[in-house]
Amino acid sequence: MARARAHLAALSVLQWVMTFLFFGLFFTGLLIYLLFTSYWSVTVLYVAWWIMDWETPERGGRRCEWMRRWRLWQLHRDYFPIKLVKTAELPPTRNYVLGSHPHGIICAGAFSTFCTEATGFSRTFPGLKSSLCLLSGLFHMPVYREYMMSSGMVPVSKRSLDFLLRGGPGHAVVIVVGGAAESLDCSPGEQRVRLQGRRGFVRLALQHGAALVPVYSFGETDLFRQLQFADGSLARRLQEAFKRWAGFAPCLFRGGSWGLLPFAAPVTVVVGAPIPVPRRPAPTQEEVAHYHGLYVAALRALFEAHKGACGLAPSQQLLVA
Repeated sequence: MARARAHLAALSVLQWVMTFLFFGLFFTGLLIYLLFTSYWSVTVLYVAWWIMDWETPERGGRRCEWMRRWRLWQLHRDYFPIKLVKTAELPPTRNYVLGSHPHGIICAGAFSTFCTEATGFSRTFPGLKSSLCLLSGLFHMPVYREYMMSSGMVPVSKRSLDFLLRGGPGHAVVIVVGGAAESLDCSPGEQRVRLQGRRGFVRLALQHGAALVPVYSFGETDLFRQLQFADGSLARRLQEAFKRWAGFAPCLFRGGSWGLLPFAAPVTVVVGAPIPVPRRPAPTQEEVAHYHGLYVAALRALFEAHKGACGLAPSQQLLVA
C-alpha cells in the first residue's frame, strides 16, 4: 500500500512538472493545429472567449476552491514532503505582502503552500486568501491561464496587485522577490537570495499599508541539480541577457527519476511575523529604504531561528545579493 502511494505521489509530481514546462506550449500548438481541421470552430470559440476574458487575470483571477483541494495535491505534498510552519498570527483584518524566498527551479514549496490546500494554509491562517504572483506573460498562454487562475495565481503586475490590495482586508499577495534571476543561484547546500535593489514589493506595501511578511522555503534549492556557469562567462551572460529580454532565465537542470522528477527532499515553508507598514500613497525613497532594511533583517532572523530545525548546519549563512 505504501509503495503504491509512493508511486502515485511520484506521478502527481511528474504531471505538475510537465504542466509547468509544456502545458502552455502544448495547448498553443493544439489550437493552431485545430484551425486546419474540421474542428477549427473550437479554436475560434476559445479565442473569442480569450479576448472577452483578457482582463480577468489582472482583476483577481478566477480561483476554484474545488481544484485547490484536489487529493492530487496531497500526493504532491507527500512526495517531498512539504510542511508549512506558522510563527505568528496573520489576522484577516488587514492585507499582507508576503516575500517568498528562494525561487529555486519551480517554487515547489510556494506552489503547495499558497496555490493548494495540501499544507492547510486556510486552516493555519483562517480568513486569509493567498495569491501567488507569476510572470504576467504566462497569463497570455491559452488554457494555461485558466489552470493558473484556478489555483489562485495572478500576474505580478502593478495593476493586478493594486486590484487585490484595494479589494478589502484578508488578502495575502505572495511575491517571489528574487524572480527568475534567483533561479540561476539554485545550488544544493547554498542559501542565496537576491534582495538588493529589489524594492518594488516594499513600495507596493507602503502604498496600500499592507504588512510585509518574510517567507523562507528551506530545502527548495535541494530539489534539482543545476549546471552552473561561472560569473562573467559567455554562457552566464547569455542567460542573464535572455532573462532581461524574456522575463525568465533558461537553466539546465536535472532531477531524480527520468531527470524530470525533483529529488525527494523535505521542504519546510516558514511564514514569518508581519512587519507593520504605514499607508503612504507616495512613499519617499527614504521610507522605502527603511522598510526594505527592516524586511531584510527580519528575513535573516527568520532564517537563523529555523535553520537548525530544518536540517542546516549552525554555520550555514544566508547570502543576500
